[in-house]
Amino acid sequence: MPAHPTGIPIQLEPLVTRVLAPNASPYTYSGTQTHVVGTTDLAIIDPGPDDTAHIAALLDVIAGRPVTAIVITHHHRDHSPASRPIAATTGAPIVGPRAHHVADDTLRLDAAFDADYAPDRVLEEGETVSGEGWTLHAIATPGHTSNHLAYALPESGALFSGDHVMGWATSVVSPPDGDMGDYMASLDKLLGRDDRVYYPGHGEAVETPQRLVRGMLGHRKQREGQILRLLREAPMAIPAMTARMYVGLDPRLLGAAERSVLAHLYDLRHRALVEEEGDTWRIRA
Repeated sequence: MPAHPTGIPIQLEPLVTRVLAPNASPYTYSGTQTHVVGTTDLAIIDPGPDDTAHIAALLDVIAGRPVTAIVITHHHRDHSPASRPIAATTGAPIVGPRAHHVADDTLRLDAAFDADYAPDRVLEEGETVSGEGWTLHAIATPGHTSNHLAYALPESGALFSGDHVMGWATSVVSPPDGDMGDYMASLDKLLGRDDRVYYPGHGEAVETPQRLVRGMLGHRKQREGQILRLLREAPMAIPAMTARMYVGLDPRLLGAAERSVLAHLYDLRHRALVEEEGDTWRIRA
């Protein structure tokens, strides 16, 4: 994992400043990236974890300027908890997707839900947040979570892609809230756009977004093909499939890989291509 400075504002373009939170991990890469949009009045996109140093760094960037909105892509605990102390300090509303909580104890990685997330305003597809010289358009991109939003900044051609498209790895899609069919459809949706650059929640800016999205679609279709080939050999359980598909994987990422395989299997089952019997999956007769 490359070294990145945390807590230091980096101006990506005239309207966008990035601040990296100190929460690097196998699931967050170098950490969660908060983006500050605007010059006179501001939007804070994905303020990150409730970390004292990170919140102090963001308040330094804000420097007393009015905050129009604290904007959330999705309420995983590495993205939204800092919204509350920043809202308390600045008086800004928290806006973003509807709150949605899943009773699922099978995946407790760094992507657990922020149980206290409660937006002051729920954003839907096409709705906007705006300030002096900037506008954020909400784009529904479910898949990583059922309520994930990306935000387009038409003044510069940028898109804040959250965890739907990241700059270092493909997103974890973990049922029941994550849905592989929705994820693929959301990638197709972004492929139909002409955004100039993506600023993701994790990893570097994506300067060739169309190429990356095409590659991500191809990668997921390749994984689907692997699953179908394995099941044509013999019925198989998810751990055995994962071991065959992810050779050399960091053991810390095994749980995420198994959830991704499960998401593919659910999508294939929905399309009547596979079926399950107990813990075993097989090609549907």
